[in-house]
Amino acid sequence: MTAPLYDQADFSRQSNRRNKGINAEGKAMELRYNAVIFDMDGTVLDTGGDLTDSLNWALAQTGHNSCYTKAMVTTFFGSGVAVAVTRALACEMGVGPDRLLEIGLEGDTITPKVKEHFGEEEIDRLYQVFKSYYPSHCAIKTGPYPGIPDLIRDLKDAGVKTAVVSNKLDEAVGKLAADYFKGLFDVAIGEKPSVRRKPAPDMTDKALKELGVDRSHAVYVGDSEIDLLTARNAGTDCISVDWGFRPRKFLEKKAREFMQTGGGLTIRLVHEPAEIAELVGLAR
Repeated sequence: MTAPLYDQADFSRQSNRRNKGINAEGKAMELRYNAVIFDMDGTVLDTGGDLTDSLNWALAQTGHNSCYTKAMVTTFFGSGVAVAVTRALACEMGVGPDRLLEIGLEGDTITPKVKEHFGEEEIDRLYQVFKSYYPSHCAIKTGPYPGIPDLIRDLKDAGVKTAVVSNKLDEAVGKLAADYFKGLFDVAIGEKPSVRRKPAPDMTDKALKELGVDRSHAVYVGDSEIDLLTARNAGTDCISVDWGFRPRKFLEKKAREFMQTGGGLTIRLVHEPAEIAELVGLAR
């Protein structure tokens, strides 16, 4: 079933720039995009279990509250490790779940309070402990969401270029892409000091440059408010998935907010990978 569409620029405009492709049966098809750029956590991989165990381990090692559930930890992540550990410490201070997503975004008033309470050195210490532990413990409970490997393989077979762009540590992105999607992503980019993290467009711009695809012929796929902002800042269309780290109602609310604030972003909310294939133009 096709999910609701939230438009600021009619999604049907894609039909004006379709390109030829070949499906798995060797039949010609009309492609709406030449490239699909995926987020990693909550979009192609369910990494919540390993993120939870690793963050709780790092928190315990540094003397902090360390009994967070997977449901809570997945709300911490999306904007990189530094923001995630800041959200964990904010919880320890008593900041409610409804305000955690303000941390790391424009107008954030909570991070200064966390820094004042714990000190910047403590936030960095927790960051470094997590950073040293997670890459070697990132593939224990992690696995791809059902239908995702087949989707990416079908995209590749049709001639669509693929990339994964994540605020996850670059070392972990490379490892997980190789472990679970060997040969399926043309480009894999994670958090590194030389490139601004999402929602800045830098990672997506870098991926598009390496793919050799113009942003008008690409779509960005993600599961969070950060991904919506990333697509808007990068000037690509956006497909938002509801099986990841943010609930569908939250994504619907954010989509409506984007519609009200303008900016020309086209958003499609989907429930299963097959819908992504349909939106790209793959015959199923």
